[in-house]
Amino acid sequence: MKKPHVKILDRYIVRKFLGTFLFTILIAVLIVVVFDLSEKISKFVDKDVPLKEIVFEYYAGFIPWIVNSFSPLFVFISAIFFTSKLAQNSEIVAILSGGVSFRRLMAPYMFSAGVIAILSLVLGLYVIPPANEHRLAFENKYIKTQQIAADNMRNIHYQLSQGEFVYVEQFSRWANTAYRFTLERIEDGKIQSKLSAESAAWDSTFNGWRLKNYYIRDFYGESEVVRTGKQIDTVINLTIEDFYRRKNIVESLSDRDLNELIKVQKLRGDALVQRSLIEKNSRIAMPFSAFVLTVIAVSLSSRKKRGGLGLNIGIGLALSFSYILFMRFSQMFVQTGMMSPALAMWVPNIVFAIVAAVLYKLAPK
Repeated sequence: MKKPHVKILDRYIVRKFLGTFLFTILIAVLIVVVFDLSEKISKFVDKDVPLKEIVFEYYAGFIPWIVNSFSPLFVFISAIFFTSKLAQNSEIVAILSGGVSFRRLMAPYMFSAGVIAILSLVLGLYVIPPANEHRLAFENKYIKTQQIAADNMRNIHYQLSQGEFVYVEQFSRWANTAYRFTLERIEDGKIQSKLSAESAAWDSTFNGWRLKNYYIRDFYGESEVVRTGKQIDTVINLTIEDFYRRKNIVESLSDRDLNELIKVQKLRGDALVQRSLIEKNSRIAMPFSAFVLTVIAVSLSSRKKRGGLGLNIGIGLALSFSYILFMRFSQMFVQTGMMSPALAMWVPNIVFAIVAAVLYKLAPK
């Protein structure tokens, strides 16, 4: 039969841990928002951005994104801070002396980590993508307009379907026009037709492309038929949105839309598929870190140290930032082709889980 004081202890730890976590998030968000606002306020004033758009379009998406991106840091600092206070007040010693094992002591911590992990998962899958859609639209409209205009839109290659390829030498965002447009159809390793045009302008009236000064070559065995003309309309599996899709658009897609985008990008041989796969895997890997980092934090701070609370917080900051940096370096490994996105996003959790297991075994001693 469970002792009544154990249930009280569970509630106490859960309440304090989650309370410290929320307080840490609140302070961190306030600091980040103040610095971000001070950096961008001149742009807001120059462009006469309405206050309503700043609050509900930008910061309503910016805050959840920041919270979820740095949740490992908040979890680690919260667990370190709260547990260190217990240790400094000799409460950990009293709890263990009362017959509660270190393993049992971890139960409310892991429950709290589970709550945080579920919160992070819900944010990543359902809340942040639609919020990011508004945030990114706001940034594109008021903050990154020059960057969008200067985006490199040269030498674009797409595979539209099996055996169907498009090449564009240059795309103009101002005119919605692709220059030096080429469409090739290949079967069994042999080219069947090749359509070349001086330009291809998007026409929204029929959701297709209007080609100017085109040249078509159809191949029939050893012979070919050539057709030319001033103008021709065509509808292919390529729309204007494909040219306007920015690298960070994946942050605003729901899980279902992200999976669809990955399928299309894989078919087309789009280099941005790596970024999409990173986003997909990080949405699952990031919440799991709450369990790993909580074990490390409690194992490190459950013993009273001479350095006191400051030393533990310093160690916690160093380890939590190293985890976030590890995640960033893992993304670089994906871009260079050294790791698959799935493995790269889980490597930090695997490495830190090993560290957590070692520290957990040493902590009771």
